[in-house]
Amino acid sequence: MAFSNEQTTPLAPLEGREVIERALATLPFSPGVYRMLDAKGDALYVGKARSLKKRVYAYTQVHKLPDRLKRMVFETRHLEVITTASEAEALLLEANLIKRLRPRYNIVLRDDKSYPWLVITEDHPYPQITKHRGERRKGASYWGPFASAWAVNQTLTALQRVFLLRSCRDTVFDSRSRPCLLHQIRRCSAPCVERVSREEYGELVREAVQFLSGETPSIQKRLAKEMEEAAERLEFERAAAIRDRIRGLTHVQGRDRINMEDVGDADVVALHQAAGQACVQVFFFRGGRNNGNRPFFLSGIRADAEPAEVITAFLGQLYDDLPPPPLVLVSHDLPEAALVAEALALRADRKVEVHTPKRGDKRAAVEHAQTNAREALERKLAEGAAQGELLEGVAKVFDLSSTPERIEIYDNSHIQGTNAYGVMVVAGPAGFLKNAYRKYSIQGGGTRAAPRDGTAGAAKGRRGKADGTDRGPAPADAAGVEPLAQEDVRALAHDAAARVAPRGGGAGAPRGGDDFAMMREVFERRFGRALKEDPERESGTWPDLVLIDGGLGQLNAARDILTEMGIHDVPLVAVAKGPDRDAGREWFHRTGMEPIQLPPRDPVLYYLQRLRDEAHRFAITTHRAGRSKSLIKSELDDIPGVGTAIKRALLNHFGSARGVRNAALEDLRNGPGIGPAVAKRVYEHFHPGTTGPLEATKPRGRGKKAATPEAPVTVLAEPPEEGADQPEGALPPPLAADARGHEAEG
Repeated sequence: MAFSNEQTTPLAPLEGREVIERALATLPFSPGVYRMLDAKGDALYVGKARSLKKRVYAYTQVHKLPDRLKRMVFETRHLEVITTASEAEALLLEANLIKRLRPRYNIVLRDDKSYPWLVITEDHPYPQITKHRGERRKGASYWGPFASAWAVNQTLTALQRVFLLRSCRDTVFDSRSRPCLLHQIRRCSAPCVERVSREEYGELVREAVQFLSGETPSIQKRLAKEMEEAAERLEFERAAAIRDRIRGLTHVQGRDRINMEDVGDADVVALHQAAGQACVQVFFFRGGRNNGNRPFFLSGIRADAEPAEVITAFLGQLYDDLPPPPLVLVSHDLPEAALVAEALALRADRKVEVHTPKRGDKRAAVEHAQTNAREALERKLAEGAAQGELLEGVAKVFDLSSTPERIEIYDNSHIQGTNAYGVMVVAGPAGFLKNAYRKYSIQGGGTRAAPRDGTAGAAKGRRGKADGTDRGPAPADAAGVEPLAQEDVRALAHDAAARVAPRGGGAGAPRGGDDFAMMREVFERRFGRALKEDPERESGTWPDLVLIDGGLGQLNAARDILTEMGIHDVPLVAVAKGPDRDAGREWFHRTGMEPIQLPPRDPVLYYLQRLRDEAHRFAITTHRAGRSKSLIKSELDDIPGVGTAIKRALLNHFGSARGVRNAALEDLRNGPGIGPAVAKRVYEHFHPGTTGPLEATKPRGRGKKAATPEAPVTVLAEPPEEGADQPEGALPPPLAADARGHEAEG
């Protein structure tokens, strides 16, 4: 249901209220969610209500609203509502919309990180234990969440030491012929080589599940009994191994500072507010064990916001993509605790309790979380003050008109043009804005060689006219067969080279690592999109300063690119390494100005080095990930309409992707399980523009015809060996001739 004001004349101060008043006439008294939108359709505020009509009516009493909400009503141009079956459902929907739309006047949890989980597979005779992020799949049990990768790694290591479960992939497990190193250091029972029976390994898995469920004491008693029995039977090696497992289990239990064994699964949520900012610290307890903690910093907080309001908004967004535990301990009393618990119960499909403890271990856990929240917020405020001073220093060094709120740093990474990626790193008053980082897979469409026909016939029309003269037909060989012209050979060679063009950040990445072409592509994509989506520069996504890793050449190229796009007011600075690439002796180039160096111990210099190094790190990490992916990628993956079964049949028959690429059309047709249509599709993929071998033209009869008719000479264009040093435009080596003077097939 939507209500809007379609007038295009400048709006008077009360017209925002008039939009709301007009909507009131048809609003229901049922629960639901309302959205206030601005003239562009962007969400200003999302709220939930037990009665939509009563709640929205409050916004028409402008004189009773605080200044912040008065501005919101003034900017409102549209109102949309969604009815729900209950207020609890409205609370869940509100949290989901806030997290997705990020309205300006709402309290927003800005957290784009996923949570790691422990996974025990259930679809294998010897289950694997590993860590996992992302979407869940069937055939596995998930334990968590964990607050960080460090926390899940600690637990994974402990489980390996105590329960000796395998962590290797199924493909590695199936191919092992002897135990791996993890077995040697007593962190795996080596089921891959049957050092443990299936029944014994299953018992280890059950014990691990009991441990993750919080049944640690029973496991310790059972292990102690097994150790004593092994010692009585004089099996001292087995007894020592069980003793080590008990020690590992005791070490895991004694590592946590907070004892929550009587709670089981619970989350501890504590809030601290200061200087108009808020930090919420969350501790995750599962099975009585501390799975780590994570601080969350909220935006859109009013200076006078009540703690209960902040925590209620936070809980809805936190559990929008996390399953809530049976118990949530909070640091402040919530007037709507029952409503929040009902909403979380709908989300978890079981009972959830929201409780504010007053004494005991639970209260100690909440106070500990509150201390962590206060310390985290104090660190953030101190870092923010230091960050502000550094940004003011940057503005002073580069003569900027104001302190930059958004700095973008660009870099690229590749190996001789392969797997080329450009990256953008963003920094501001809050530090590095990792959710604004971008990576660009270099396509290089504008740097590819011109398209070629790939057939001798197409090249024939160009023969002898490179210098504007007609040299006439070329002489025939001894058998009366006319040889291919140089242009024909070049066309065939180029066609062959195109088949083995380097793939990576893009199959058509600039050859030879053309940094200028890569930078042009990145700038065109980044600023072209900005011009299209935010030409008025109102969203805060335009940079106040752009840093480029390079020297004067890169600076001039970047300025030319932006000038071509009509962008003249974005400050550009190129950061060039000093003599011998020494850190601390960098030169900073600006358009129309002399390059400068900063004093070696200048804090602004260190800050600029951090920005550049972060761009380096992100570029290299992105390149390595792309290169690793391309190493396991086959040429056959790019053939449309060829699935796994056909690829396997081709590889089994021809031995390798190179063998498939070099196979003749007739050989492909004769392959097992390869029909004529598939063979033609595969052949045309590696030989674009052809449906079979390339044939030279028939003799033109300048001399006397041979007595015996000759079959057409087939010339196959062979690609150069991978890794061979082939200069651009070079001709392939001459083909060997057979006894009759014909050029041999490739």
